[in-house]
Amino acid sequence: MPPRSEDPRRDATGSRRGSSRGAEHREPGVGGISDARAYTPRGRTIREGGGAARTGGGAEQRRTPRSSRSGDPFRPALQVLDGGRTGATRTGRRETAAGGRAGVVRTVSARPVREPFDDDEAPPPRRRPGPRRPARPAAARRPVRKPRRPPKLADPRRRLRLGTLLVLALFTSIGIRLVFLQTVSTPAYADGGLANRLAVVELPAPRGAIYDRTGAPLAHSVEARYVFADPTQVKDPVATARLLSPLLGVPASELTGKMKPRKLPGGGWSQFEYLARGVDIDRAKQIMALDVAGIGVHRDERREVPGGDLAANLLGFVSQDMNGLEGLEAKYDDVLEGKPGRKRYEVGQGDLAAPIPGGYSQTTPAQPGSSLELTVDRDVQFKTQRILSDAMAQTRNSVGAAVVIEVGTGDVLAQASYPTYNASDPTKVNSPADREDAATSFIVDPGSIHKAITYGAALQEGVITPDTTFPVANSVTKGDVPFTDTHPANGRTMSIPGMLAFSSNVGTIEIAEKLGRDRLIDYQKRFGLGQPTGEGMPGEATGRLLPAGEWSDSSYGSVPIGHSVDATPLQMAAAYAAIANDGTYVQPHLIKNVIGPDGKKKPGAAPVTRSVLSPANAAALRRMLEAVTTVDGPDGRATGLPAAVPGYRVAGKTGTGLRYENGKRQPGDVASFIGMAPAEKPRYVVAVFVWSPGGEGGALASPAFRDIMSFTLRHYRVPPSATNKSPKFEVFPH
Repeated sequence: MPPRSEDPRRDATGSRRGSSRGAEHREPGVGGISDARAYTPRGRTIREGGGAARTGGGAEQRRTPRSSRSGDPFRPALQVLDGGRTGATRTGRRETAAGGRAGVVRTVSARPVREPFDDDEAPPPRRRPGPRRPARPAAARRPVRKPRRPPKLADPRRRLRLGTLLVLALFTSIGIRLVFLQTVSTPAYADGGLANRLAVVELPAPRGAIYDRTGAPLAHSVEARYVFADPTQVKDPVATARLLSPLLGVPASELTGKMKPRKLPGGGWSQFEYLARGVDIDRAKQIMALDVAGIGVHRDERREVPGGDLAANLLGFVSQDMNGLEGLEAKYDDVLEGKPGRKRYEVGQGDLAAPIPGGYSQTTPAQPGSSLELTVDRDVQFKTQRILSDAMAQTRNSVGAAVVIEVGTGDVLAQASYPTYNASDPTKVNSPADREDAATSFIVDPGSIHKAITYGAALQEGVITPDTTFPVANSVTKGDVPFTDTHPANGRTMSIPGMLAFSSNVGTIEIAEKLGRDRLIDYQKRFGLGQPTGEGMPGEATGRLLPAGEWSDSSYGSVPIGHSVDATPLQMAAAYAAIANDGTYVQPHLIKNVIGPDGKKKPGAAPVTRSVLSPANAAALRRMLEAVTTVDGPDGRATGLPAAVPGYRVAGKTGTGLRYENGKRQPGDVASFIGMAPAEKPRYVVAVFVWSPGGEGGALASPAFRDIMSFTLRHYRVPPSATNKSPKFEVFPH
C-alpha cells in the first residue's frame, strides 16, 4: 500500500477535504463535523460528483444526513464505523461518478440500524485499498448481487415435536403396563403377599379299613396323637424323660437320648424328634397338661388290628406313616391310602394370630382311602388258625398252611399260616419268615396229592374209566430209580379207587405212561400249576413244572406221583376245587368288594375260569377219591381214614412230599391232605400242609383237615350227607 501523503487531499477545485473553507458558501452547521462524519476510514469523504452536485443537488443531499441525524443521535457514529456509507448512498455515488466528481462535499442518506444476527441483508463488503476504478455508466453496471444468507440454525420446533413424541410413547407404555397389571396379572400380584400371612393346616385323610365278608373289621385306623420334642427348647432332658416315661410307656433312657441336642448333617440343630407315635388322645391330653418346655403333641393316626394275629399273615402291616409294608396292606396300598386335604387361611400377626374374618380362605377336602371287603370269614379264619396252631404245637421248627375255598365262587374263606405274629406289633417275631403267608410262598413237592391230576387227565383223555383194573407190581424202575408202593399189591389186579385209596405209585406210573408226557404237562397247566393264581397276595410264588425238554428217564416215574414238581398249597387247593366244581377251574381270590369313601361297593375283579374236566369225569373222579377216606377192610386201610368227617361224605387225597430250599433238600417230609365235602355235591375244599423236620406231619395233616372241614360245614349249616348212599369200593376185585 503506498504511504499516505501528509498533505491533506484536495478535490477537483483544489480545496482540502475536511476543511471549513470552500469555493461555495456553506450553510451554518454544515461542514466541520459533517465532513468528519462523512470521512471514511480510508481517508476520504464519500462525496463524489462534479460541479453539478455542488450547485443544485448538493444542497438537497446535505439536508438528508442532517434529517437522519435528527432521528437517531447515534447514527453518525455508526456510519463512521461502517465506512460512512449505505447501500443507497453507494448506488447514488456510482451513478454520480459516471459523470466525474461533481463537488467537494457529499452527504449520505440515513442508514438503517443493523442489529446483530439480522438476516435481512448481509454487511457490505469492505473495499480493498488501491486506486479507485472509474465508475461505470448506469447502463453498463452489473446487477447488485443478493448477499448470501447465513446458515440457518437448528429448528427448535422439530426438537419439540420429537420430544413430545418420546414423552407420549413413554406414557403410553406405562398406561398399557398398568392396564395389563390390573387385568391380566391381578391374581398373581394379589397373591404375592399372601404367603407371609397365610396359615396352612393339613387335614388328615384316614386310611381305608379291611373287613371280612360279614363286615367285621380286620384292620382299621383310629385317630391318635404323636408326641414330639424340640431338643433346642428342652431345658432338662433327664427330668423330662422321667416325667414322660410312665405316660408313653417308653424307657426314660431312650427318651433322654432323643431329647439331647443333635446336630443335623447339613448344619444346624435338630428341632424335631418323635418321642412316640399313635398315642391315645386321653394320654396326649395328660402330657399337654404337664406343660413341659419343648414337648408338643400333634394329630396322628394309628392302625388297629382287633384280632391281633387273626389273618395277620394275610393282612400284613403298615409303617408309622401309614404306608403298607407287607401283605394286603402293601398290595393295595394305593387303594387304602387316603389323600390328605389342606386348609389355607389368612391370619393376623403377633398377638392377632387368628383367622381374619372375611379374609382369604381355601380348603381342599381330604379324601379318605377306600376300604377292602375280603372273601375271608372271620370265624372260619379264627377256627382254622386255632386248629392249625394246635396241630403244629406238636412239632418243632415246622411250617404249616391251611386253606378253605368255597366251591363254585373261588372265594377264599380262610388262609392260615404257621408261625404267625401279631400284626399290631410286627417287630416281635423270631424271624421275618414268620410273617410270610405260607399258602402262597411255601413251595413243596406236592407228592401223592398230585395223583388226582394224573387220574383226572387219564379219565378225560379216555386212558382209563372208573371200572378200569390191571395187575400192579410191587415196584417199577424208571431210568435208574426204582419206585415202590407202601401197600404192595404183589401183582394182583387193582381197581382205580383201590390205587387211590392205597396211593399206589406203581399203578399211577403205568397210567401216566399210557397218557404220555405232553398230555400230562398240558393238564398240569390246566389245573393251574406252574403259574401264580393271582389271588391277590403280593409276592406269590409261581411254582415250577418240569419242561418236556428236561425230562429224564426217571422223570416218567417221579412227575406223575407229584415229584419233580414245585407247587404251593394254594395252587393245589385250587386244582381240587376244579374237581369239586364239576371240572371248571375258578381262580381263587381274596378281594370281594372295594368300598369307596362314599360307601358304595365295587365288586372285585371277576375270577378267571376255564374248563379242565367234563362234569361226568369230574364226578367220577370225586367218587373214586371217596375211597381214600372210606376203605377199611381185610385188604388194608386207606391212607385218609383220619380225614373222614362224621355225617358227611368226603373225597380227598393224602400226600407226602419234599421241601427244597435254594435247590437243597430239607430234612423231614411235607405231609398234606386236600379234600372236599359233601362229596356228592361239594361246597368247600380244605387243604392242609405240614412240614416238619422230624417227620411228624404225616400224623397231623389229616386230623387237622377233619376238624377244619367239620367246623366249616357246621358254620354254614350244610345238611349232612346220606351216608348210606356212600359207594362201596373193592381194592382187589376178583
